Amino acid sequence: MQTIRVQTFMLAVAAVALAGAGVGAGYWLRPAAPQMPPPPAAAPASQPERKPIYYQDPDGKLDYSPTPRKTADGRDYKPVFGDGEPAVPQSAPATVQKKIKYYRNPMGLPDTSPMPKKDSMGMDYIPVYEGEDEAGVVTVSPARLQMLGARTVPVETRAGLSRSIRATGTVQAAENSVAIVNTKFDGFVEKLFVATTGTVVRAGQPLAQVWVQTPDVTTRMGPDIVTREVDYIVALQQHDEAAQARALQNLRNYGIPDSAIAEIRRTGQATRQITITAPRSGVIVDKPAIEGMRFNTGDPLFKIADLSQVWVMADIAEQDLGLVQKGQTAQVGFVAFPGEHFQGVVDFIYPALMANTRTGRARIVLPNKDGRLREAMYATVAIDVPAAAGGSVLTVPDSAVIDSGARQVVLVVKGPGRFEPRVVKLGTRGGGQAQILSGLKAGEQVVVGANFLIDAESNLRAALQTFTAGESKDGNP
Repeated sequence: MQTIRVQTFMLAVAAVALAGAGVGAGYWLRPAAPQMPPPPAAAPASQPERKPIYYQDPDGKLDYSPTPRKTADGRDYKPVFGDGEPAVPQSAPATVQKKIKYYRNPMGLPDTSPMPKKDSMGMDYIPVYEGEDEAGVVTVSPARLQMLGARTVPVETRAGLSRSIRATGTVQAAENSVAIVNTKFDGFVEKLFVATTGTVVRAGQPLAQVWVQTPDVTTRMGPDIVTREVDYIVALQQHDEAAQARALQNLRNYGIPDSAIAEIRRTGQATRQITITAPRSGVIVDKPAIEGMRFNTGDPLFKIADLSQVWVMADIAEQDLGLVQKGQTAQVGFVAFPGEHFQGVVDFIYPALMANTRTGRARIVLPNKDGRLREAMYATVAIDVPAAAGGSVLTVPDSAVIDSGARQVVLVVKGPGRFEPRVVKLGTRGGGQAQILSGLKAGEQVVVGANFLIDAESNLRAALQTFTAGESKDGNP
């Protein structure tokens, strides 16, 4: 019985050993499992294809095309999409997608849509994203811009701003170059050595010979020149130097020229014939003296003016008078010499204004060596003055400003075909530029061509929007 149990146990152990050997042999003898390839990487999500709404000149000019186009030198126009940005390379980093608020009419009409649509010409409506302020923005189609001929320029910073003040004036002889020839005694004109107006004379040149009239003894009128001459002769004969000096001074006080005094000293006799000489060089501009005429003490016989330098009396408008300073350069033109300009210097600004014209007077000194400029000539004056003082100034061209009188507006470029009317505060103007005190920043683009037409179009659209809003309130289609 025990023998049977031992045999049974041995058989069980053998069976277990055979089963383990079979399993081991199967593990080493089974064929290798084939290697499976790794799963393919997930393909990147395809970007939705954007469709350009128009094409713009590659240099950024306001030149557009609804279809692909090339420039004259063979470069492609840049496609512009609904967000107003040109196409970017596929390698460009992805931007944060903004939520579209609505779609606006591509032609700038007062028509919007909550979903994409096309207008009657087949053009896609343009999306307006959150954060984009469209209030007051004027939209003009590319075709319309081309037809209007709009141009843009950047707002610039300049080191200074100057302007030219315009005025009118007349020529007159310089006051410090005019001399009146008269006498301090009564007499008659015996002979004229200079008989015509306009004669050029030099200092000391004889002008006329006059006869000294003896004063009326009864009325004691006029000085007795002959008596003064006799006093001088007596002092000479007595060799009284003090008396000679007193008598000589009396003769000079009465206007007796040195030539007549020398003749009295030479001859030792008093004379009634006195030669009148020119006190300075210049031109005879007035000659009341006539041969044979009688004159009284102080009557003018000749008027001499040195016209080698003349004055232009310019009438400056009151609002410009504060900018004119002594020493500034002035360009002067004359009707008599078209196309020519004479350069002068502001010499003096008169302290009073003329009440009837509200103008001040400035004196401009002009050289006149050749004598071409004559008294009373009409002159046009331009004086270059600094329009803005101190530091750099922000400027735009004058043509960029739409001035209604109550306010000044410029059109600022907000994107292709989009313009924002912006109120600005102006300073001074000059040289075709206007100073900007507030409302703009350097580098912003402003419209300088067709801005009045764009402004008129924006006003029309505002009226259409008001009309449309009125119809909606009434409930009429």
